[in-house]
Amino acid sequence: MSKFKNICLGLIATAFLAPSCSEDFLNEEMTTSYNMDYYKTEEGLNALATSLYANIRYHFAYEWAYGTTNYGTDEFSSGTDLTSEMWNTYDSRLAPYVTGAANKNYPSPQALWDQMYFGINSANVLIQNAEYFKDNDLKNKCLGEAYFLRGYNYMRLVEQYGGVILSLESKTAVQRNYTRSSAEECMKVIVSDLEEAYKLLPVSEFRGKGTFSKPLAAHMLAKALLLRCSERNEDWNTSYKAADLDQIITLADYVIAERPLANNFADLWDWTGVDCDAEMLPEILMAAQFNAGASTAGRYQNRTYCYFLSQYSNLPYMTRTVAGGLDFQRLRTTEYGCNLFNRKNDSRFWKSFKTKYRVNKASADNEYGIENGDLGVIYIINDKDDNRFDASQLGNGSFSYVDPATNKVVPNTFVNYAGGAWVAQKWGNNRYVSLSKYEDGSRTAIKASGNRDGVLARTGETYLIKAEALVRQGKYQDAIDVVNILRARAEFNDGELREHHTDGAQAANGGADEDFDAYTNSNSYYESLNIPYSTEATSLQIASYTTLPQEDEDILNKIGATSEYDRMLNFILDERSRELYGEFLRWADLSRTKTLIQRAKAFNSEAVNVTEQHYLRPIPQSFIDGLLHEDGSNLTQEEQDALQNPGY
Repeated sequence: MSKFKNICLGLIATAFLAPSCSEDFLNEEMTTSYNMDYYKTEEGLNALATSLYANIRYHFAYEWAYGTTNYGTDEFSSGTDLTSEMWNTYDSRLAPYVTGAANKNYPSPQALWDQMYFGINSANVLIQNAEYFKDNDLKNKCLGEAYFLRGYNYMRLVEQYGGVILSLESKTAVQRNYTRSSAEECMKVIVSDLEEAYKLLPVSEFRGKGTFSKPLAAHMLAKALLLRCSERNEDWNTSYKAADLDQIITLADYVIAERPLANNFADLWDWTGVDCDAEMLPEILMAAQFNAGASTAGRYQNRTYCYFLSQYSNLPYMTRTVAGGLDFQRLRTTEYGCNLFNRKNDSRFWKSFKTKYRVNKASADNEYGIENGDLGVIYIINDKDDNRFDASQLGNGSFSYVDPATNKVVPNTFVNYAGGAWVAQKWGNNRYVSLSKYEDGSRTAIKASGNRDGVLARTGETYLIKAEALVRQGKYQDAIDVVNILRARAEFNDGELREHHTDGAQAANGGADEDFDAYTNSNSYYESLNIPYSTEATSLQIASYTTLPQEDEDILNKIGATSEYDRMLNFILDERSRELYGEFLRWADLSRTKTLIQRAKAFNSEAVNVTEQHYLRPIPQSFIDGLLHEDGSNLTQEEQDALQNPGY
């Protein structure tokens, strides 16, 4: 199926949130607006439906993509760059107005708020003007797209802020009087919208790959129901749980049947360029569409490729290149992230992280005889009981290690454990094993925007949504059976090369291996585990929920999870990390299950300030400041405070 790439960027400008938007933002968007009469024609409404897809690009643009989703969790802490640090540390700068940021790129609480309402208002215009369609089939499809985006955007808002402002009619003039709805009221709208999308959208991706579809609507509806059933809503959700959990399982089964998993976990990240096979996989249910065309780039371009990488460009014999990646060192992988996996048997670790770089700036007659193409950087992801390294070996940046393939010293060697101690960040927070899921070697320059699609939903998560629903029903063994399907895919296959690595950096220079410079298609599997070479199949199957893998037991012990329910819920959260690490979901998962505090404090040493108030984000003060009574008078301080989330 062809890709749906020519996204119309003429989204209708919203007046709903004018008080909280900057002047530049309004000017930029207003210049691309159509006259409202255009949206009373079938052509205009179809164009508007097409333009809705541009709104989801926001989730892969700039610092807010990770600040509001990955920071402050067990998976990531801050790297050396502190642009969005307050979202990780939960300090006083995380407030209705963010202050004291490291630079102007920081994500403010209003960024997500503004963009989601922008898309909601566009969807409202389409829904209100549906009578102007002449073709009933096109009408249903476009309405399905509008209901989906509105439900999805409201879900993103409720995940972050709790109850928000419900606006179900389009706004073409500034309105400054609103009442905040409860989380329960918002969830009713979200569920209703996604149910409408499920009814109206076709099974096929009718505009091409990337189109909203019935399986996607089913996935998001199941996810919304899971949010409603979760611990954060336990003060009002009791009456919904039984029916919601049954419906989640039915919806998940439908998605799993319609959109099967990729055969190999690596297939998802084996990105070789725009519109490659990895982007066409049936497992990918929803992806923000990007490409290399300047005419369709739009305002929100893909920047996520640069935030996960540790710094390599300032190491000896190394320099920054497109293939090596733009090493902005924002998101530092935690000890939890490394030890979460059974790294001997679970291929997902090695297919999610990059552990080697090749020399690309060898000096003449250097002391090691190193040449470009030799192994220049290695991260040895070893176990605590590995006695090959001693902490006394710590020198100016790395251990001494010889590459057995060339018998040459690797000039930059970093290990996780030495002498039984975690030493991974002894060299600074810019040295850590990097998530490689978003690497993009197709960029035209080192700092150019990325061209690969941004995955927002896939069937791998659908399995975990179903498994969590089963846990919530007390069907623990059934949940294990579902998870085992995912774990079977994660196993190394018979004959599979465990030392092989692939990521999107391979798109550089047309994919010729000799031109990859810093990129290498090998990993440090054997150097890390120090085990004999093997190509035999591995197993990750769990026989019973009463006997979980040791890596999970270690985590459960550290967070003090002892009841059957707590153990199984946290096991599912661990499995979500193994399958979905860094996929912009983690904060919402920990917030809705109210495991954020215990997990952040246990595994993220910088999140020491996290408290119950941080289950929700601050409502943007700029929005509250712009509100008035219907008679035009200002809100009292008490009325303003009532609109804000507790603790802010």
